[in-house]
Amino acid sequence: MDKFFAVAVAEARKGMATGGIPIGSVLVIDGQIVGRGHNQRVQRGSVVLHAEMDCLENAGRIKAADYRRATLYSTLSPCDMCSGAVLLYGIPRVVIGENRTFCGPEDYMRSQGVEVVVVDSEECRQLMERFIEENPELWNEDIGE
Repeated sequence: MDKFFAVAVAEARKGMATGGIPIGSVLVIDGQIVGRGHNQRVQRGSVVLHAEMDCLENAGRIKAADYRRATLYSTLSPCDMCSGAVLLYGIPRVVIGENRTFCGPEDYMRSQGVEVVVVDSEECRQLMERFIEENPELWNEDIGE
């Protein structure tokens, strides 16, 4: 397993351990982690703190030129909001743990020049499947259903 992807999975587990949705994210620039986060909608009562948004927030202000050298790792396919942030900041590469339990606008990101890599991680899929089975109402809230 890629070491950066492993950190994203650890973030997902951290989110689950604190009562939240098990999705984690890491932002890497030039081989260094500059931000990490996990879905904190439950823990912080937030409407926007998906894992990717928490990760970007924790990375702080970054120059546009730096974003253009970044890779965003996420254990789950990014939703419209998080994919929009990828496009807004010009992040050229997104590595996704799995997209079977939820698939965001991956084709649209690709059409905008983003390299989208789907790892299809069994571990990520099992985390999400278990969470969705045990918390269907919370999951539907998170994805806007």
